[in-house]
Amino acid sequence: SGYFKPYRDWIFEIGLTPNRMDAMSHLGVAKDVCAYLSHHLKKEIRVVSPLAHKFQAGGAPGNIAVQVENPGLCARYSGVLISGIKIAPSPLWLQHRLKSIGIRPISNIVDVTNFILHETGQPLHSFDADKIRGNGIVVRTLPQGTPFVTLDGKSRTLNGEEIMICDQQGHPLCFGGVFGGLDSGVSETTTRIFLESAWFNPVLIRKASFRHHLRTEAAIRFEKGVDIGGTVSVLKRAALLIQELCGGEISSRVVDVYPEPRTQTEVTLSNHYLKKISGKNYHQDAVKNILKSLNFSIVKEGLDEIRVAVPFSNPDISLPADIIEEIMRIDGLDNIEIPSTIRMAPAVEPAGVEAALRERVAQWLTGNGFSEIFTNSITNGNYFEGPGKDEVVTIINSLSEGLNVMRPSLMPTGLETVAYNLNRKNEQLLFFEFGKTYSTTAKGKYRESEALSLFFCGNRRPGGWNSRPEKVDIFFVKGVCTTLLSLAGAQEAFQTSAHPQLGEHFSFTLAGGEVVAEGGRIAREVLERFSIRQPVYYLEIHWQKLKDRGLNPGRISFAEVQKFPAVQRDLAIVVDQKVAYRQIEESVDALGMRRLAGYQLFDVFESEKIGAGRKSLAMSFTFQDPGKTLTDEETDQMMQKIIKTLEKDLEAEIRGNN
Repeated sequence: SGYFKPYRDWIFEIGLTPNRMDAMSHLGVAKDVCAYLSHHLKKEIRVVSPLAHKFQAGGAPGNIAVQVENPGLCARYSGVLISGIKIAPSPLWLQHRLKSIGIRPISNIVDVTNFILHETGQPLHSFDADKIRGNGIVVRTLPQGTPFVTLDGKSRTLNGEEIMICDQQGHPLCFGGVFGGLDSGVSETTTRIFLESAWFNPVLIRKASFRHHLRTEAAIRFEKGVDIGGTVSVLKRAALLIQELCGGEISSRVVDVYPEPRTQTEVTLSNHYLKKISGKNYHQDAVKNILKSLNFSIVKEGLDEIRVAVPFSNPDISLPADIIEEIMRIDGLDNIEIPSTIRMAPAVEPAGVEAALRERVAQWLTGNGFSEIFTNSITNGNYFEGPGKDEVVTIINSLSEGLNVMRPSLMPTGLETVAYNLNRKNEQLLFFEFGKTYSTTAKGKYRESEALSLFFCGNRRPGGWNSRPEKVDIFFVKGVCTTLLSLAGAQEAFQTSAHPQLGEHFSFTLAGGEVVAEGGRIAREVLERFSIRQPVYYLEIHWQKLKDRGLNPGRISFAEVQKFPAVQRDLAIVVDQKVAYRQIEESVDALGMRRLAGYQLFDVFESEKIGAGRKSLAMSFTFQDPGKTLTDEETDQMMQKIIKTLEKDLEAEIRGNN
């Protein structure tokens, strides 16, 4: 241990919701901890702030002049000049502190700004003062198309909305609040720095950060809104620490451009509203003490209400409900008593039928071996480079190049899941997903549609000691589609057709010809994009069209078991190969035979013996009369009627019947 000199410390990991900018620092967390302890231990415990310091500056004011062209870009900009510094590695205590929270030490100047960022929540930036031309800073925007080389060496083209820190000659030095520039960065030869502490427009920071894919620690804090009241005090704290660790002296007074000073938001909270929302009677003294410990100021007190000023460190607080949340958070949600009775009003669920049908469909699918998946609505635009590309909804400030469009189809994201499973030797896949698709016809005109997608890969049923495995095929996919549409109460028509991404393609249409479902085997070239080498079948049901048409799942009906036996007859017919089975169904159904209980196809045979371009279909017909036992003569008459109809409609030849 004497050689390696290990560093020992306590590390506490906490989870934060996105709105808790006030706790994205050690001081912010300490404030919350002290407020909690003060309330529960019934004694005042305050944070020992490192910002309480004696700051002395030398030199004349204005050594580095600062100009903010538009306060809408930067509401406050503070800075100070530090001369005579020496760039070197940081002392071990500072390096250890940074390493403990996952930050790599770089140099004393950079390490101090990182340390202060995590200590106070205020991002800082240091410029090499000798590289600031004209000895002045201008906060402004630059024309669209202006190139700018950032610290990582990449040249980026400006959009025209970015907050830019420039010198007096108009040369860009830094993406304000996001990332530094290569030309103005601190190097080993730097002896003078200009230290910046500012408050930038959160919206513009977020846009620039996403547009240029620069998700820095500074940008993450600026986009949530830092404490505008603390820029100068944090700047002084950082300057003193730099002076201590890097040598030199503070050679200018603090420049603080604050053209429109902010006033704290004031919120009035009544005791009645506090009880109504929280469900607990709080003593007014307890409320005041909690809020004071969180740096709220008491503006006015009444018999039944209190008015407080919100600290600048909490930019998300503006309503009485927000104040109640702070009180309940410090007091503890577990301390809210559970009432002995609960009052509730009956509600009518307008989408109850659709929700119930979704559950019914999901239960049927899971009961038949399917697993539900959930995939990202944001996906890779390269999947949709073909026809229809203009209808794809593109994300303006995408997270990455691979997540830049809203999916117009559920197929690619589902195939990513299929590929993920296949790569891990999970090869028997039956997936389904309820999701949304997106499209556009023009700028500002977007459509969001709901869909149900299903993926079939491998075996529909595994083999066993007494059975063989059954592979997925197009007929299984069609059967699943028919069942699901039947559950939704849809009256549909089946047809085969061509599809650019599917082979063996079929579709179902509603009355009027609107396609409601499509399925088939995914084309090989599509599967190759996902490195899938085995067949995958796909089925998509346009759930939105079913909803728009009106879901009618129907009611469960039942009947007593028939007293009289059913009679079965088999029939083999020879037809042209172009004749589809649905044409036979249409011909038989058109007869409207009341005593025809059902029929099914049980064999298909093709051979030169029955003629070229011909096929034999073997069918079984079941007849039943609820009032009596059918005679052979009655059954034969119905069979003859079916035969004559098939001969007439389809030019069928009868091979034999019995």
